[in-house]
Amino acid sequence: MTDPKTYIKPAEDKMEKAVAYLDETLARIRAGKANPKILDAVRVDYYGSMAPISNVANVTVPDARTIVITPWEKSMFKPIEKAIINSEVGIMPENNGEVIRLAIPPLTEDRRKALVKQCKAEAETAKVSVRNARREAIEALKKAIKLGMSEDIEKDAETSVQKIHDKFLKKIDDIFAAKEKEILTV
Repeated sequence: MTDPKTYIKPAEDKMEKAVAYLDETLARIRAGKANPKILDAVRVDYYGSMAPISNVANVTVPDARTIVITPWEKSMFKPIEKAIINSEVGIMPENNGEVIRLAIPPLTEDRRKALVKQCKAEAETAKVSVRNARREAIEALKKAIKLGMSEDIEKDAETSVQKIHDKFLKKIDDIFAAKEKEILTV
């Protein structure tokens, strides 16, 4: 007889990864406030290899509308500026020879609505991933009946998969609601 945990645990792990991915993705979306995570996807040419900005410079947020990048080497000013300009960050860097500043512009109402729509789409993608993990676990449990698992154990396992699914959907909704509030707060 097979243990239902062998079917439930992988599904829970997949759901956890979907939520973590959503959290990471939403952190990169610029919400009108300075957040160093918007630079995570930007790569800089550092002696022939592409490295994240955080590996070649100190990234700080002195106030709500400014990100300050202090390169560890003077030679990195131009490559960092070039990488930011060529990236999808959409902010023009200012270089004073000591630090690179990124001034985060306030969002327009249309841009806020577009960002909320983008966040909603990301949340929906995460929900689909969670639902797929639930479906796969339930299908595996139904096949396990043929391998000798009793129907009572299978039904109980199915119920616990559903509870885990519901817990992760609520997490996704909470993460989206928090991000939506952050974006819409003027």
